[in-house]
Formats: sequence, C-alpha cells, structure tokens
Amino acid sequence: MAGFYNPAWLWGLLLLPVLVAAYYLVIRKKKQEALLFSQIAFVKSALGDKQKSRRVHLLFIIALAAIALMFIGLADPHISLDQEKIGVNVIIVIDDSGSMQASDYPPTRLEAAKSSADSLIRNLEPADNAGVVIFESSATTAAYLSPDKDRVRQKLAAITPKPGQTAIGDGLALAVDMARSIPNKKNVVILLSDGVNNTGMVTVDEAVAVAQQANIQVFTIGLGTAQPQVIGYDWMTNPQYADLDEATLRSIAEKTGGRYFKSVDGQTLAEIYRGLNKEIVREPEETSVKDFFIAASLILILIEIFLRYGRGRIIP
Repeated sequence: MAGFYNPAWLWGLLLLPVLVAAYYLVIRKKKQEALLFSQIAFVKSALGDKQKSRRVHLLFIIALAAIALMFIGLADPHISLDQEKIGVNVIIVIDDSGSMQASDYPPTRLEAAKSSADSLIRNLEPADNAGVVIFESSATTAAYLSPDKDRVRQKLAAITPKPGQTAIGDGLALAVDMARSIPNKKNVVILLSDGVNNTGMVTVDEAVAVAQQANIQVFTIGLGTAQPQVIGYDWMTNPQYADLDEATLRSIAEKTGGRYFKSVDGQTLAEIYRGLNKEIVREPEETSVKDFFIAASLILILIEIFLRYGRGRIIP
C-alpha cells in the first residue's frame, strides 16, 4: 500500500492554482499595457513571438513541477515493496507456574517447553532477534530481545519453576513491550501455557488490545495431555489439577492474526515449535520514497536556472 507519513504538507499543493492564476493575470496585464500604447515596436517587444512565449511558459511549468515535487517529498510518501523487512523480533512467553512441574511431559512440562523453545531459537534466521518472558503470579524478563541467540538460549536454560498462579495477561503485555524495544522489524509472540489466567495486573483482553494496536502476531500453545494431571494437594489433601483454558488461548491467537496449537505430548510440542518458523508472516516493508521527489525537485530547479541564465539560455 502507498501513503504519506506527513500528509499535512500536501496542503501546499493548493498554492499551485494560485500561482497559475497570478501568472496568467500578469501575462494578460502585460498585453493590455502594450495595446494601450499602440506602438508597433513596443507591442512586438512586449508580446514577443510565439516561440519566445512558449519558452516562457515552459520555464513556468518547470518551476511549478519543482514546487509540486518538493511538497510531495515533504509529505514523506511511502510504498510497500516486495522485499521483506530485515529480520523478525520473536518473543517466547513461557508459563513457569506451579502446574508446569507436572511430569506428563518428561521430565517436566517446563523442561519440555524449554527444550522446544531452544530448538526454535536455534532455527531462527541470522537477522532475527529473540527474547524470553516468563510468567506465573507476575511476569518477568528471562532474556532481553537480542540478536545474540546463544546468550538467549543460556538464559532460557536457567529458567526454574515457580510456585505461583498463572498471569497470562501480564506475560503477554510484557512481551508486547519487549517487541517494541527494537523497531522496524516484524514482531511475533509465541505464548505457551498449561493453565487458566487467574491472577495478574493486566487482563487478557487488555493485553490482546495492546498487541492488536502494535500489529503483533501471537501464536499460542496449550500444554496438556488427555488425562488430568495432579499438580499438588490442598490442606485437606484433595488433589489439585492443571486446567487448560483452550478457549482463551485460541481467542488470543485469532484476534492477533496468529494461530492456536494444542500440544498433547512432548513430541508434538517439538513439532509445533519446528513448524512455527513457517507460520511467521514476514510482511512487505513500507519504504519512504521522499528522497526521490526532493531530488527530482532540485533537478528541475537546476534545469530552470540553466535555461534561464546558463549557456544557450532561452530568455535573453
């Protein structure tokens, strides 16, 4: 698509019809003054031959074109080129709440998620950046967004489980903030959780709205096996199970242009992560072309000056 970053400068184009009107008023007045004196020599001098008149008009048209191109350039036009943006910001958001210690994904859900995320980071393109956010009762940064993927992988390996609840909204909101830290790249968030959003300062809807505003794709992965997994016991020794809220994860993905994946075991989790690179949409880059318009304007100004005052000038 095409557009302008500073469209207010286009109002300057309204000056062109004013200049055209003023130009023709001057020409008309000059003719009337010549006829008023009714002296043949003066009339010939004032009106000139047709060839000279056409040359004068040409200089005026060149000046108008230069002014028009300058205003368009100042409006900063941009177009979408077929080339892709250089690199993608990929932020992996991992639930490390108490339920991620379940062992249905050997050795634990968290370790299986970390291993698969490590594989994804290793398969990113050289120009891509990677970062990691973890969340339980709140969200924290495990690895800042960086092109140094080995460093990010080291930080990922150091993540340990926490006993807290699940703050999906906080994790997603922090990931969106991280994605914005390095501009001019496509941003993708990959969020993995095995529970229900039950705490946090930011609601899921609020986090999704921020992601939509920032045009960030969010891919979600629901972690859970067919059989309910016991993650602990309450004070009355009643078993506590990990509940997967697929509806929320699916909604997050759909509203942000991503996709929801249901992982049922460690092998499918790894397959999902391997396939995410193919799912990432690399958008055409919007490129400013203002320099072309400004350069064209300056060239026309130089041509006009040369024709008016240079060698072989068309006006004596």
